Amino acid sequence: MTFTDNTVSVVIGGTSGIGAAVASALAERPGRVEVASRSTGLDIADAAAVAAYFQTVGPIDHLIVTAGSSAPGGTVADVDLKAAKAAFDIKFWGTIVLAREAAKTMRAGGTITFTSGFLARRTVPGTFVKSAMNAALEATVKILARELAPLRINVVSPGLTRTEAYSGMAGDARDAMFDRAAATLPAGRVGEPEDIAQGYLFAIDNPFVTGSVIDIEGGALIN
Repeated sequence: MTFTDNTVSVVIGGTSGIGAAVASALAERPGRVEVASRSTGLDIADAAAVAAYFQTVGPIDHLIVTAGSSAPGGTVADVDLKAAKAAFDIKFWGTIVLAREAAKTMRAGGTITFTSGFLARRTVPGTFVKSAMNAALEATVKILARELAPLRINVVSPGLTRTEAYSGMAGDARDAMFDRAAATLPAGRVGEPEDIAQGYLFAIDNPFVTGSVIDIEGGALIN
């Protein structure tokens, strides 16, 4: 797609990790990049706040949603259901509300790109909440691609990526986890935010891509 000085891209979750890499890449193009996240005061689980945000931003061309990746772990029998519902309110319902409100002010030729994750289609015991949220987004994006056409709606599905999401781990333990994962992946390494950002740019730039799940996971799904 052609970017001009009037192009407006919005990156929700763009203050860190993959979102920050996407925002940085878009900032190299003509136009304006708006970045919002919980740290900037936007709670995507609050539908009224989301609606007010897009009214403030005005007409846009591209929406990228990378916010809301955390979810409680545990088996179906043991997981904290209150925490699981809260995670869905942010990652799934928050993403849907963002798309709904953005579509109201999106200009012709616009795109919306969600974020899921390889666990949507990889069976790992103890991760059913994250798997269910991501699978729900991947299913919904196909419906939205029909309902919101000719706007193009896609979803990027990353694998393990070296981001601030793992900053709570001790440095040695975190590095060891990445090293173990890299040794099992066909790509021979874990992802970097800049690797994943390329998927969002592809979804924006290719006018023949809509309703698609774009896997960028180092081969995790073929292991």
